[in-house]
Parts: sequence; structure tokens; C-alpha cells
Amino acid sequence: MKKASSRTRVVTGGALVAALALGGFGAYSASATGEDTATATVAKADAKNKNTTRSTHLTIEAATKAARATLDAAEKENQRVSVAVVDRNGNTIVTLRGDGAGPQSYESAVKKAYTAVSWNAPTSELAKRLTNAPTLKDIPGTLFLAGGAPVTAKGAPIAGIGVAGAPSGDLDEKFAQAGAATLGK
Repeated sequence: MKKASSRTRVVTGGALVAALALGGFGAYSASATGEDTATATVAKADAKNKNTTRSTHLTIEAATKAARATLDAAEKENQRVSVAVVDRNGNTIVTLRGDGAGPQSYESAVKKAYTAVSWNAPTSELAKRLTNAPTLKDIPGTLFLAGGAPVTAKGAPIAGIGVAGAPSGDLDEKFAQAGAATLGK
């Protein structure tokens, strides 16, 4: 802690949190360097930790670019669709609901995107698996209809693009693949 005046003290780092938690009155101790020693210890331990992994995620800019390209491909064919891009964990990054897209298309697009990234496969291929494993369709948040395309980086799924609203799943998937293709450019 640094002394600012005879009545005011400047608190730095983690000590500030402690000061606020204690109501901000009285004297507090902090390291002479201003560094929170607990944080420093954790950082050193984390740097040596071999029990963690890193993953690649699509940026918001890339997700928006893919969604826009998907919607543009649909609009060129006069199709009114919704587009969703989800990350590797199934969290929605961006959605676009095209003008005139049906109310059901939004949720269906998100579920198709989630399904595609979860299995790292186009949802049209996954729909075929229902013949041998009909209970797959019971997994919450999934939709085994054509219209979802995975996005990969270094051979691993990092996102999914889902499209819903065209008169056929084949068209939905064609548009999703058009969006995914723009990410490779």
C-alpha cells in the first residue's frame, strides 16, 4: 500500500478487493511491490500445470462473416432463412434472421449448428444415423435434419453453422456450407 496523505491510502492489486470487502476503512497490508502474492503464486502454478488444454475458437468477426455469407447465398436463391453460428461448446456466437424467415427457423438453425459441431459432421449425414440409432434424436438441443455444417481448424471442430427455413434441408445445408467455405478464404 502506498501512502497518499495522512488520511488517505491508495490500495493496489488484490488488496483493493479486500479493502472493498471490508468496507474501505482502516489499515490494510499489501506486498511492497503492489503485486498480490496469492495471484502471483497461482500464476506460477498454472504455468507449470500439464493438466490443461487449449482450444481454438472462431472470432466474432469470422462468425459474422460466415453468417452473412450464408444469408447472402440464401437470398440469391430467394430463400428466407435464419442462420446461426455456434462455438465448439455449442454457445451461440451470432444469429441472423433473414427477412421473411419463419418463426421456427431461428431455433432450428441454432439446433442444427449445435448438432453439426457436436459430431463434427454435416447434419444430413447425421440424420442417416437415425436408422441405426433412433434415440440420437432424443439428445437435448440437437436437431437431426439437413442444414448444419461443421467448421474445423487443424482437424478439430471449432464451430457449427446451422440454417433453417428453406423448403428443403438440402438447400439449408448448401447455404450453411457456403458460409463455412468463406472462412477458408
